[in-house]
Amino acid sequence: MTNCHQLKMPAQDAKIIAGGMTDDSKGYFVEPTVILADDPEYESMTQEIFGPVLTMYVYKDDEIDKTLEILDTSTAYALTGAIFAQDRYVINQLTNHLKHSAGNFYINDKPTGAVVGQQPFGGARASGTNDKAGSLLNLLRWVSPRTIKETFVPAVKYKYE
Repeated sequence: MTNCHQLKMPAQDAKIIAGGMTDDSKGYFVEPTVILADDPEYESMTQEIFGPVLTMYVYKDDEIDKTLEILDTSTAYALTGAIFAQDRYVINQLTNHLKHSAGNFYINDKPTGAVVGQQPFGGARASGTNDKAGSLLNLLRWVSPRTIKETFVPAVKYKYE
């Protein structure tokens, strides 16, 4: 990297704990970066960033419900989400609470994108139209269903039996 800079971060809200270097000598490059945020509504947690940037927020155990509410309401974006847990009760609780928080939702799997041709993919809210590219669900967006009925033998009874 010839024109390197450290990402600028407000010191009171978050800190870079890995990576964070950029290079704008050709295009704009950000090396893989991990940010630890003190505020669950920190910018990189509420914006849709397409780059190798992971922002973490450590919540208090007794604030799980408050944290779930923040996860579901703090951003207009809803592309992909994931939870990792072993307890089936917890998995069900988290999944039910976050059912509108992502167009694609993963349980105990990496949230880095659907496998083309095997799983439909599409975001919700400001992350897309909730279409699922690669599936019949997306096709319906581009067609106008039409039905045609032609009768060759006139009806003689009109009662349904």
